Amino acid sequence: MKRFSPILSAILVAVMATLTMAQKTTAPVTNGPELFVLEDLRPGMKGTARTVFSGTETQEFGVEILGVLPGFPGPRQSAIIAKLSGANVEKTGVFAGMSGSPVYIDGKIVGAIAFSFPFSKEPIAGITPIKQMIDLFDRGSENVKPKEPRAVSFAQLAGTDWKPNLPKPAVSSVSLLAPVSAGSPLLPLLGQQMAPIATPLVFSGISQESLSVFAPQLVSNGLLPVSGVGGSAAITPLAEVNENTFPPGSSISVQLVRGDYSLAAAGTVTLRDGDRIYAFGHPFLSLGASDMPMAESSVVTVISNMNNSFKLAVPGRMVGAISQDRASGIFGLLRQAPRMIPVKVNLHTSRDRTETYTYEIANDSFLTPLLLNITLFNTITSSERALGDSTITVKGEIKVKGQEAIQIDRRFSANNSPIMAAGSIAAPVGSLLTSGFDDVQLDGITLDISSSETKYAGTLERITLDRTEVRRGEKIDVQAYVRTESGKQFVQRIPLQIPEDAALGQLLVFVGDGGALQEGSPAKSFVPQDLSQLVRAINTVKKSDRLYVKLFRITPGAVIGTSELPSLPPSMVATLNSERTSGGYTPTVLSPVYEMELPPAEFVISGQHLIAIDVVR
Repeated sequence: MKRFSPILSAILVAVMATLTMAQKTTAPVTNGPELFVLEDLRPGMKGTARTVFSGTETQEFGVEILGVLPGFPGPRQSAIIAKLSGANVEKTGVFAGMSGSPVYIDGKIVGAIAFSFPFSKEPIAGITPIKQMIDLFDRGSENVKPKEPRAVSFAQLAGTDWKPNLPKPAVSSVSLLAPVSAGSPLLPLLGQQMAPIATPLVFSGISQESLSVFAPQLVSNGLLPVSGVGGSAAITPLAEVNENTFPPGSSISVQLVRGDYSLAAAGTVTLRDGDRIYAFGHPFLSLGASDMPMAESSVVTVISNMNNSFKLAVPGRMVGAISQDRASGIFGLLRQAPRMIPVKVNLHTSRDRTETYTYEIANDSFLTPLLLNITLFNTITSSERALGDSTITVKGEIKVKGQEAIQIDRRFSANNSPIMAAGSIAAPVGSLLTSGFDDVQLDGITLDISSSETKYAGTLERITLDRTEVRRGEKIDVQAYVRTESGKQFVQRIPLQIPEDAALGQLLVFVGDGGALQEGSPAKSFVPQDLSQLVRAINTVKKSDRLYVKLFRITPGAVIGTSELPSLPPSMVATLNSERTSGGYTPTVLSPVYEMELPPAEFVISGQHLIAIDVVR
């Protein structure tokens, strides 16, 4: 057996000891302090933390460790409980926007301040260990499986009452019920609620009235809506970075909208490792993989508040992109530009003025529709009334890379027209981004919005025909009687030509608005086979502001996907109804023969009626 020399043996022992110590202590990051080992923390240890209270310069304050809470916020995770000290934090407490403030002991980084105790009289905070933040973002690339397309309903595509569907927070409020030893500094905290520090979302250019409409959805997802005092954030290219960009404790903004409007979430940088930025210490919105602008920011001030103090920050230069938003914080890369969606809105007001708004919004399946809803609603209500009767027309297009443009032509006349108009754009955009297709890229949204402070709405009361018997190829006159809310009645004459190949026998004539026609259609939803089919479906959605005429024949048919198969031969019907098959189609008793969309009338007409005619030789 070969024996090692004493010197070699000593070297091996030293190497093994070093490796063992490395497993325990973990190596320092590339450009930064060493990481403090969680197991070495003891109650009573004191250290410092950094954050920005005003301007851009970081300030230190004291930290005293009270203990470690294992199993929070999840299994095999821990939260460090600490008491903060210093003139600033004694005034503000743990405030919204402090999330991510780095904590140091003996020059080693412990973690990021991330949790607070609501209504606490003392500045006691929860700290996310730094190793948990680094480990979560250093697990390598995910094995992303191809997504499956999702079912899309026509009611969703044509919807005007769009509601946000944001992901639920990964970490919510929980009671501190973990067992602690007698005499532990954590004992007075038992039974108290601990929650992630709220993230202040500063709105600039958005009115308080608009903000109040959407505040409940934002608050339920851990965001604190703040009406900003600063100006808009300019659309600028990626700025240069240097060694002074994002030092630990500096203020960071996640920009969701920039341009004539600005929506930015404020937090604090925990650690910079080369071009890698770690911040927040808790999730922003739990979006997972993301692509949002990462910008420097300056703090106007920290507003002391009995309920929840918060940082009022103004976003500055864009220096990179946030690529991950997960349970232990957000992760971004410097020198990487995010992909944004440009939006241009021309608003033609009721006072014959035209205002143009240009901005860009973050590209995200959850956030983009919500951001569109907020900004479009505010665009309309900034110059026009938010409540009361009005008529709003929306025209324009949504550009989808590699696809035909989606044409927008909608009109609303009601007492809540602004919210309907904004939702009519958010709905198809949401359907596109949540369709399950990986190749959806919106290259731009251009809209022309016209507003009038008068309601132009009418109801289709009845329809009449000049005769009930007609030959193939002949024309008949349909009279549509519409009554406005003021009681006035007007008649719309609709010439209707019977198709040359129409079958002899009875036909049903439908006259009604697009919403009623779509609601009565057996094609309620479908699963698109590709993005092109979804885009075509959005472009063919019936419009609810005008009348349609449609001829039906009473004969068996079927709907497969988005296609109506009228007047099926008996052999096809028998095949579909075979005992060996089930599903895959929707049977119908009315087969469409002809359809015509009428140009919009002076009034937005709603209602529907059916009448029968006979096709004779």
